Amino acid sequence: MAGSWDGSYDQGGQSDDSYHFERLHIEPIYDAFICPLTKQVMRDPVTLENGQTFEREAIEKWFRDCRENGRRLVCPVTLRELRSTELNPSIALRNTIEEWNARNEAAQLDMARRSLTLVSPENDTIQALKFVQHLCLKNQSNKHMIRNAELIPMIVDVLKSSSRQEIIAEGDTVRTLVKLLNHDQSKEREEAVSLLYELSKSEKLSEKIGSVTGAVLILVGMASSNSENLSTVEKAERTLENLAQSENNVRQMAQCGRLQPLLTLLLEGSPDTKLSMAAFLGEQVLNNDVKVFVARTVGFSLINLMKSNNMPSREAALKALNQISSDEASAKVLIEAGILQPLVKDLFTVGSKQLPMRLKELSATILANVVNSGQDFDSIPSASFSKFLLGSPVPTTVSSVVSAIKSSGATISLVQFIEAPQRDLRLASIKLLQNLSPLMGRELASCLRGPSGQLGSLIRVISENVGITEEQAAAVGLLADLPERDAGLTRQMLDEGAFQLFISRIIRIRQGETRGSRFMTPYLEGLVKVLSRITFALSEESGAARALCREHNLASLFIDLLQVNGLDNVQMVSAMAIENLSQESKNLTRLPEFPAPGFCASIFPCLSKPPIITGLCKVHRGTCSLKDTFCLLEGQAVDKLVALLDHTNDKVVEASLAALSTLLDDGVVIEEGVQVLLEAEGVKPILEVLLEKRTDSLRRRAVWAVERLLRTEEIAYEVSGDPNISTALVDAFQHGDYRTRQIAERALKHVDKIPNFSGIFPNVG
Repeated sequence: MAGSWDGSYDQGGQSDDSYHFERLHIEPIYDAFICPLTKQVMRDPVTLENGQTFEREAIEKWFRDCRENGRRLVCPVTLRELRSTELNPSIALRNTIEEWNARNEAAQLDMARRSLTLVSPENDTIQALKFVQHLCLKNQSNKHMIRNAELIPMIVDVLKSSSRQEIIAEGDTVRTLVKLLNHDQSKEREEAVSLLYELSKSEKLSEKIGSVTGAVLILVGMASSNSENLSTVEKAERTLENLAQSENNVRQMAQCGRLQPLLTLLLEGSPDTKLSMAAFLGEQVLNNDVKVFVARTVGFSLINLMKSNNMPSREAALKALNQISSDEASAKVLIEAGILQPLVKDLFTVGSKQLPMRLKELSATILANVVNSGQDFDSIPSASFSKFLLGSPVPTTVSSVVSAIKSSGATISLVQFIEAPQRDLRLASIKLLQNLSPLMGRELASCLRGPSGQLGSLIRVISENVGITEEQAAAVGLLADLPERDAGLTRQMLDEGAFQLFISRIIRIRQGETRGSRFMTPYLEGLVKVLSRITFALSEESGAARALCREHNLASLFIDLLQVNGLDNVQMVSAMAIENLSQESKNLTRLPEFPAPGFCASIFPCLSKPPIITGLCKVHRGTCSLKDTFCLLEGQAVDKLVALLDHTNDKVVEASLAALSTLLDDGVVIEEGVQVLLEAEGVKPILEVLLEKRTDSLRRRAVWAVERLLRTEEIAYEVSGDPNISTALVDAFQHGDYRTRQIAERALKHVDKIPNFSGIFPNVG
């Protein structure tokens, strides 16, 4: 009984052209090799009590069907009832089949080698290519065998024939090659990208390559890799150049951070193509470096496009310019390219030629962006109107002042003026130190920690019960800007009783007992920031910081301060303090203690039932409270933090997200933390933060949180259909730091945007 020449893949009849492969010493299939149920060669033969042999999986399914349908357990060949369903492995037969397979594949591989030439009949070559593909899919070790047989260069040569490219690209061949791009072995990756390069020369096949999930993303990564060998990088680069024949591929490349093909089409394409590329560019979220590159490359073209009489073109150009102009450096490039005059014209033109209101809003936003860029508008003739719009002075640097103070050793002298009896001199000194503290905080903290007593004097000024003065606001501002992780300074402030005094002042302000003044806001902001220092010292061995937080219920106070609308710094610092407190919850939660089992229960465990303990925190798995363990689930803290995720201040958003992320951190029950966020309607705002990614640090926070959320299958399934989230994750994967790239890659795998090949190829990354 003879089989097809490749052993299994050809399920139909064979053509006369390929029949000669059967006669080249390929062994026939023996009847004993065939399972009576599957009619296929067995891989794991087992024998019943009556001596009949079957494929294990097939006979087990037969028995299962008999039981489920209430039929007698009979042998499927003899139909006689069986006393036992015990399956005995047919080891000798299995070994014989394996040896038969190995001999057949070796002979067939030899035939394939002879057929992989340009002089062979095309049908023979096609059969050989299909057989090689079949071997690759069948077994991981076969790929090494094919590579060792030096078939890859022969296949590459064959693929240069366009008709044969079409044949090998049928089915899952392209997808298989894309999978191999992630292989652990660099040789496998190099061979796969070489094959894809040959296929990409065909316009039709380049579209097919781009349609495989993750193909463009992986190729872009390889082309920009510093770890791949030069040949692989070059082939990936040339493959991407070929893929750029397709506009769909160009869009994918742009989403992966490779913008040059899109920009080239925007410069050189047809009017319809320019419109399409500009519209797509306007939908992308770009980092600041990319914005500058885009402005320099196509800024002038976009400005010309926004002047056209075609309204869709103007809208597409304005949306793209709105994206680009939000960065200061790129805005300056656009000003030099002449964006101001058409912008002003768009805004102030009335009548039949005026822009729709939605586009006027875009023009106004772009104008605001370029006006805030800091450009010297006086040097631009078309921008004489901007003098009226610009009102803020150019900031001056104090680096030379700081350098002089440090080099002269004047820091100690300046700090000593805090104790000057003359109020004006004391105020001037404190204000100067406050201005310097962001630039020389360590030096100032070191001086204040000294034995001279200036820290105590500063605390007395801040706590003086005289309303709220400029001196008090400056003093607390100075203390607030000193490094919060300076443990020595925090310890000395504890010893001085500073935190208790500041807590009292904050509460009095919140209750309206302190008379207001124009210095109220900076004073309250400084108090809250100084008080937050205590949350950076919770792990101190003395436990004094933790005890103070418990005694004064600081978690509740900071949660209350989240609602101080209009005081961004207060909200930001409060959220940061809540993050620190919440991080400590998993260390403070008291886990339940179960009583030892009684005598009977120890002998008869079945008589014992585990005790049911109610009131445990589902996130921290123990007994929690807001006051003692600082648990976020208490005091409506989660709802208030979620409400701040749509804040206009990036720092407030980042601090709030960081606090919420403690519910998803290692050491807690992440699944329950996700549920808490779902119940608080916090998942969507977190995803929106990822989409906005206004700063690099905020993006890092958002990528981390989103990856944790996507571990929940329901969320991953819902998110997988949102292309904007995928784009944001791809951008993080391409442009983030090393850690962010790793986390973004895991997130993309959760939503199947990067294939997870581990289940198909054991050694494929």
